[in-house]
Amino acid sequence: MTKADLVRAISQDTGIILSDTKLIIDAFLDSIKSSLVEGEHIEIRGFGTFKNKMRKPRTARNPNTQEIISLPERIVPTFKFSKFFTNDVIKNN
Repeated sequence: MTKADLVRAISQDTGIILSDTKLIIDAFLDSIKSSLVEGEHIEIRGFGTFKNKMRKPRTARNPNTQEIISLPERIVPTFKFSKFFTNDVIKNN
């Protein structure tokens, strides 16, 4: 499912026109991104949690040149599904 498919499905389910649904979804995603940029975490109960994690510095190998490179400490955004969400998905498959 793409973002366009999601917009279409939500629009049909709610009766909100496509352009308004797209604005709402874009605002939702922008809010998540802004919160992560500010270092906050977002918890949507029953769905999951978005947060930043600090990755330790490490050495890696460039697969094209086989050169060893050093990767610095960095922040990466992560998402973890809630237990309820995961259990519902497992139950329905």
